[in-house]
Amino acid sequence: MQNSVERKIREFGFCCENREFSLDPIVAYGASEMMSLWLDKHLIDCAVVVCEGAGTVMTDNAKLVQGIGARLTGIIKTSPIRKVIKYIEKNGGKVLDKTATPIDQVEGVRQAFSAGSKRVAVSVASFQSKAISGIRQLEKTERKEAVVFSVCNTLAKDVDVKHIIKADIACASASKILRNQVGSKALLQVGITIPVYALTQKGKEMVLAYLEAFKDKLVVFRTSRLPYEAKEKGPVLT
Repeated sequence: MQNSVERKIREFGFCCENREFSLDPIVAYGASEMMSLWLDKHLIDCAVVVCEGAGTVMTDNAKLVQGIGARLTGIIKTSPIRKVIKYIEKNGGKVLDKTATPIDQVEGVRQAFSAGSKRVAVSVASFQSKAISGIRQLEKTERKEAVVFSVCNTLAKDVDVKHIIKADIACASASKILRNQVGSKALLQVGITIPVYALTQKGKEMVLAYLEAFKDKLVVFRTSRLPYEAKEKGPVLT
């Protein structure tokens, strides 16, 4: 883990003022890759994501979403980096709080709705799993729609499942809990090593919209049981 973070700092300016915002797709079924395409295809009005040095970010710029998320893994806390915030604002993003840089996805969705967005995609890491339930309640109050993508779930606990199961899409990460308790509820799975599960009809439609534009070759087959796993393929599970 330390080597990975140090490499990102060295090569991409992770957590630094010289932070790079790469536009290249890095993960086949990543949240930023999917959200970027949804914005390009006008399937959503806004994305609510997290960036180190800025905290919660709201934007309708697909390139900014990919630039932020391409090499970002789950962060639980951050502090302001002036140049990162300036870049985000210059490229059509709004930072929730430039001084405290909190990670608050519920408030990010609330502000996106208040700004006029009717359909918002939001990524929520497992350490904030309760936010998924908060976002679902906010949908009812505002009578607007959120597409919730549960991410960074390696350290998800049993108590998180009741919230994660309310997401539209969930990444299994390296979590045995996600595979056993969430994967079995999936309507669609993409990927085997790090599976991504569509848990709702809305989530399934959004994943299929992404796959429609996916450039690599795909194989699709029917199964009566999920999750689908292949022996000796995948990370060591927690």
